[in-house]
Amino acid sequence: MKLNFHFIFEQDGDFFIGYCPEVPEANGQGHTMEECRQSLEEAIELVMQDRSEQALAGYPVEVKRELVTLR
Repeated sequence: MKLNFHFIFEQDGDFFIGYCPEVPEANGQGHTMEECRQSLEEAIELVMQDRSEQALAGYPVEVKRELVTLR
């Protein structure tokens, strides 16, 4: 399974601003759409990493954990 995200871009003067409906906390900006896209991708990665760390923080150390990568 692949994880897919929608990117929404708006132009505001000389900047592009990007949003992701699936990850509303993440947004990006840049002088070009490519810069904005890269900024948004990095923001999504940071939000997802933070969510993962917060979700695991409450579990005891002795529980078995397994990291699974979805494609």
